[in-house]
Parts: sequence; C-alpha cells; structure tokens
Amino acid sequence: MRRFVIGSARNLIESSRQKYQFERSILSSSYRFLSSSPAADSPSSSSSSSTMAHPVSLNTINPKVIECEYAVRGEIVTLAQKLQEEIQTKPDAHPFEEQCHADIVLPFVNDGFRKGLLQLQYYKETSYVGILYCNIGNPQSLGQQPITFFREVLALCDHPAILDKSETQGLFRIFTLADYKFSLTIVPLPHVIWLVAFCSADSIERAWQILDQIPGRATGAYSHSQGIKGLRDTIAAGIEARDGFPADPNDIFLTDGASPAVHMMMQLLIRSEKDGILCPIPQYPLYSASIALHGGTLVPYYLDEATGWGLEVSELKKQLETSRSKGITVRALVVINPGNPTGQVLAEENQKAIVEFCKQEGLVLLADEVYQENVYVPEKKFHSFKKVSRSMGYGEKDIALVSFQSVSKGKILFCLTSIIAVIEGYYGECGKRGGYMEVTGFGADVREQIYKVASVNLCSNISGQILASLVMSPPKVGDESYESYSAERDGILSSLARRAKTLEDAFNKLEGVTCNKAEGAMYLFPRIDLPEKAIKAAEAAKKAPDAYYCQRLLAATGIVFVPGSGFGQVPGTWHFRCTILPQEEKIPAIVTRLTDFHKSFMDEFRG
Repeated sequence: MRRFVIGSARNLIESSRQKYQFERSILSSSYRFLSSSPAADSPSSSSSSSTMAHPVSLNTINPKVIECEYAVRGEIVTLAQKLQEEIQTKPDAHPFEEQCHADIVLPFVNDGFRKGLLQLQYYKETSYVGILYCNIGNPQSLGQQPITFFREVLALCDHPAILDKSETQGLFRIFTLADYKFSLTIVPLPHVIWLVAFCSADSIERAWQILDQIPGRATGAYSHSQGIKGLRDTIAAGIEARDGFPADPNDIFLTDGASPAVHMMMQLLIRSEKDGILCPIPQYPLYSASIALHGGTLVPYYLDEATGWGLEVSELKKQLETSRSKGITVRALVVINPGNPTGQVLAEENQKAIVEFCKQEGLVLLADEVYQENVYVPEKKFHSFKKVSRSMGYGEKDIALVSFQSVSKGKILFCLTSIIAVIEGYYGECGKRGGYMEVTGFGADVREQIYKVASVNLCSNISGQILASLVMSPPKVGDESYESYSAERDGILSSLARRAKTLEDAFNKLEGVTCNKAEGAMYLFPRIDLPEKAIKAAEAAKKAPDAYYCQRLLAATGIVFVPGSGFGQVPGTWHFRCTILPQEEKIPAIVTRLTDFHKSFMDEFRG
C-alpha cells in the first residue's frame, strides 16, 4: 500500500511538473510580448530639484532610531548572509562550504508513519551547510520540526471546509497498515501535491472547538483587540493549572509574539528620558532597543558571572540609588528567567527577594519567562514570578506584574499583572508570531489605556492566537496525540541538553575561554580573554574586540556567533553568544571548526 501511495504521488508530481513547465513557457512568452511595447515618456525633473536636499537623511530622521541597536541581527549576521549568497552562486568560493543533494524529500516516516501534514514537491534540493547559524533563537530555520499536534489543528482551522463539507468522509478514508490507522486525502494543487495525512481524532476535535470560538469561523478575519475570548479562557485555565492560583482571561492580551507586548509596556511606562528601566547586563537587546525607541533610560544592573550569572538584590539597590541620585525615576525591573543570553535559572528564594524588592520600591516587575520549559539541570526548577508573588501572599493591590509569553520558543503568556513574563521555550514557532501578556496589579483606568494601545493595532494574527492557546493546553494523558506529543517534546529537550553540554565542554577546553553551565534557555555566553595584540588589531579595525573575533571566526569557518558587546557586559570583559539550536549532527562540525580556528587565532596574536 505504501509503495502504491508513493508511486501514485510521484506520477502525479511528474505530470504536474510538466504542466507547470508548459504554463510557465506560455506566461514567459506573453510577458516578453507585453514588455516589448514602448513605454510612456517619464516627466523630466526640473533643474532646481537636483540642488534640493533629500527630505529624508540620517540628519533628519528620529535620532532614537539611530540610537537603538539589535545585535542578534547586526553586522556579523549581515556578513554571514552575504557569504551564504556567494556560496550558492559560487560553490567553491569558501573553504568551509559543504553540500548535499536530494531529488525528493519524504519527511513523514518516523518509527512507522508519523502524524502530520506532508507536502511532496518535485525538486532537486541543494542543501548548503557551510554557514552554521548560531546567532538567534530560530529553531525551525535550523531543522527543528514543529510539534505535529499544533500543526494539525492549525491546518484544520485554516481550511475548515475539510471539516464542514458533507464530503469529509470521502476525503478522510480510513486505512489500516501494520497496526497504524490514519486518515488520507490527496488534494491536487498547481504544481504541488499535498497529502493531508494522519490527522488524529483529538486534533480534529480541538479544531472544531476553536472554530466554534472564532466569529465566522474565519482565521483571516479580525478578532477582539485582546484576542479571541475563548482562546483567552483556555490560556487562563493553563496559567491556573501551572501556578495553582486564579487567572482572569480579561487580564490576557494576545500579541504577535512577545516583542509587541514589551513595546506596549515601554510605551505605557516611559514618559521621557528621566524615566528609567532596570535591565540585566548582559540583556536581550529587545529591551535596550525598546527603551531607546521610546525615549527612556536603561538603568543597568550587572549579573555576577563568577556565581553563574547570579542576580544579587544588593546590586539592584545600588543601581537604583545611583539612578535616583541622577534624577532618574526608575519605573520597572526587567528579569529574564531562564536567562538570555546567559542561560541561568533563578532559585525560588532569589525570586522571592526580587518580588520583595519590587514591592518595597514600587516597581513594575517585567518577567521575561520565554524559556520556562527549557531547564536542563535536575537541581533547578522553573517558577513563574506570578506563582512566587502569590505564594508570598501578595495580590493585585500589592505588586504590579506583567508576564510575557510567546510561542517562538516555549510556553507562557503575557500577563497584565505588573509582572511581565516572556516565554519562548522549545516549540520554535517563531514565524507564527504568537504570544500574550497577562496583566495584574493595574487599575481599571490604566487597563483602559492598555486596551486603547492594543486597539491601535486592531488585533494579533489569528494563527498565533490559536498556537498560544495550544501551547497552554497541549494534549493530555489519554488523548490520542499525547504519546506522540510527549515523545516530540522530550526528544527536543533531551537533544538540547546534550547539545548544550557538548558545546559548554568544548568552550572550556579553548585557551583563554571560560563558560558557565547552561542551566536553561537556548544559549551559552562564554567569556574570552583576548591577547593584547588582538585587542590592538580590533582597535585598528575600529571594532570591539569580541566583534573582531566573531568576524574573523565567520570568515574562516562559517560559524555565526553574536559578540557579547551587543548584549552588554562588564567593561573590560569580552564574550560571545552561541545558540545550542543547530541540529545535533552538526554540533561536531561546529566544535571542530571552532577549535581549529581558535588555536590559529591565538597563535597569530599571542605575545
């Protein structure tokens, strides 16, 4: 049966490809005919216009735009993309280029038949693995597969006709093959054959539930500016199950990922450059960029690298007092847990001290908890700041807490509680742009203003809203999809833990490099002690020393790291951030290339 299905698919693919080539030749001929007609004369410019200054220049745009920086997509990444283009056009352009070929890809076989959506397209793929992107948390771009249950539900919601039509039973025919039961339909589309295969019963049921909550059952329509009410109900229930404390769906604002939620809170809190936001150093540059764009002041507090990037309340007090002495009104404290770029996981007692500090000083707690499910050490456990504050007996009248979550990497939400928590764990649905905030500890009048700001953007995208609800309510024990969901989740997390350990060990073997243990998140942030000659060479090139190292590394090996100077660091120290996301089979290549380069680099600049 399997050979028959695949053989039939190949035949359909070939006929579709031939038809596509014929249509393409006709369209090409028509285009050449139309483009050969004479173009209308364009009006000539007046002689005076040549002397007029351009209305937009660096001198006339908003200086806050120039001030903001976002290192994870900065100069090093731009250079890497140019190298990738060179490799694709000139395969022998760089010594680290490698390639592999495949005529057709059938990615659905996994211990028999894997549940999910399968697209077969006739093509010859050339996969270049020369550039190894370790710069940003973008799991699926590096080969991580999406969670099957989520994609099944999304597909059914986006095309509800499959569920609605009376022909559904004809579309989903039940086959039995080697103890596997699955639904199969072949839907021919122009030049592509889709096999909508193996949709589980609980994904179909969940799709029905979600569609019944969407006005008009249309994922292409606007929703309420806070997000679809039924989905917010699901998310609130998920928060209650996680924390053991009540959650109100009216406190939840669904957003296009966590970033818009962060911008929204900065917009709300920052009135002028006299308003400050306490941010960890190193920090995720979304915060420094957002503070700069909204005209505020970043008040740095330094994490203690010697204690595994510890967050000391004494450091918070010191920086708060220093800022206040300069006339800065500190409005909020940003905490990233697990840490980005540093990978540490806060202990519960440490979190209690942070909550107490915010309460005593009247600060909004912005809790970035995107990586809450990405914890790799048995001695550490994630606790949300909302759970910690409620367990201390503090309610909405005691502390303002905003929690951010996104579906990019993990499983949490954006809560309007004067604690902001962001979650981007292992799910990796970055491009779907789903997230939310739960807001507590704000008055009704302020909440109205938050809603007004959310309304300006009309609503977040519906697919992202659906994913946010699925992340907070995944398959449960007894559901048909539970075993496959658990296997996919555990497989991803265990592989990430192995990758983190391998890279951590490799960094610590390099001369002059030390790397703290990766307890969580998706990153390592090694410190590198560079020779004086290398620092002088960087100065001559007008670059930060860690940026100079990363640029040389890229040119020699194709490995993309982000310089630590883009995240902030103690003056006089140098670091780089490396993700643990490249697929496990590529990690040895990263280690080998890095080790060889580093030895050569240190030999070149040593004494």
